[in-house]
Formats: sequence, C-alpha cells, structure tokens
Amino acid sequence: MKTRILILALAAALVYLAIQLMLLKTTEPKAAEPSEAVYTNILTRVSVRKYQDKKIDEDTLEKLLRAGMAAPTAGNRQPWHFVVCTDKEVLAHVAAANPNGGMVAQAPLAIVVCGDKSKTFEGEAAEMWVQDCSAATENILLAAHGFGLGAVWTGVYPIKERMSKLSEVLELPETIIPLSVIVIGYPDEMPAVKQKFSEDNVSYDFYEN
Repeated sequence: MKTRILILALAAALVYLAIQLMLLKTTEPKAAEPSEAVYTNILTRVSVRKYQDKKIDEDTLEKLLRAGMAAPTAGNRQPWHFVVCTDKEVLAHVAAANPNGGMVAQAPLAIVVCGDKSKTFEGEAAEMWVQDCSAATENILLAAHGFGLGAVWTGVYPIKERMSKLSEVLELPETIIPLSVIVIGYPDEMPAVKQKFSEDNVSYDFYEN
C-alpha cells in the first residue's frame, strides 16, 4: 500500500514538473535569431555625438579594428590604415582640423580611417581604396553599436583642406590619405532612430524615375 502511494506521489510530482516546464517555455521571451539580431543592429544604429567620460578598454578597441579589417576589399588589396587616437591633446587637434568634428575633443576615442595608396591598383581602379575604406568605416560603426557604444562618421576625403590639416596633425606620409574620422564613446545621448527606407529609391531590372 505504501509503495503504491509513493509511486502515485512521484507520478504527480513528475506531471507537475512537466506542466511547469511547458509554462516556462511559453512565457519565457525568446532570444533573437542571429540573423534578426544583425538586422536589428543595422536598423537601430544612429549617429551619437555626446559621450560619457569613460574610456574604452583595449579588448573592445581591438574588436573594433578587427571588424574594420573584415570589410570587403577589391582584389583583397586591404588598402587601409587605421590611426587610433586616445590622447586628449591629439583628439583636440583632430577636432580642430574638421569643422564638423568638434565632438572629437570630448570623446575618449577616434579612429581615423585612411587609404594606403601604396596598396591600391593602378590606373582607373586606383580610387577603389575609397569604397574599401568606406566599407571598413561602416563595419566599425556597426560593431560599436553592437557593443553598446555610440559613434559618428565624420567625413574628411575629398575635401582638400580637411585632408591637409588632418594629415599635418597625424603626421601622415603622402601615400596615406585620411578618408573619415570615426568618433566613439559610451553614449551620453540617445538620438531617435530614423526611418530611411523609401520605395522611391528602388528600381527593379531597369531604372524608373
């Protein structure tokens, strides 16, 4: 008799446990699929121009640089060079070299993405470094957003005055051309996400106005 009661009690406990597990599965929020996480990261990235007074650790910095160098590159030339700026005096000079880059002076980090002309193609394809380094810039921006950082792309190339001033500040040789300055830090603001998709910017098979 006691054995039968024990078996029934054990069975009831197992049934209760099974029910609780089923309820847990139905109420527990599902983690985003990897593809959705990447897509969401792209759609929610915004330009952040105000930062907390907090340094970015070396491990995160290396990951940002690795993300930049994982960009597609024509002929695998990898015609990029990254100048990492963390010194406050250097950051102030970089800010002064770009009229749209004042926020650099208050940031803990700036990565200047440059094209290395010694690694480019010859002839008409020589300027492909621009698209390669642009892809690297976007990779870094997306990686920064994914790590909970705020960042903004400030343009340098092809404005000659900005290129000249920044090259002087960073002591760049003639073969290294500054394309962009990515300003990065822990965000001290949260701009609204912009909806930029428009069917007007899409044609299928042939151009339609």
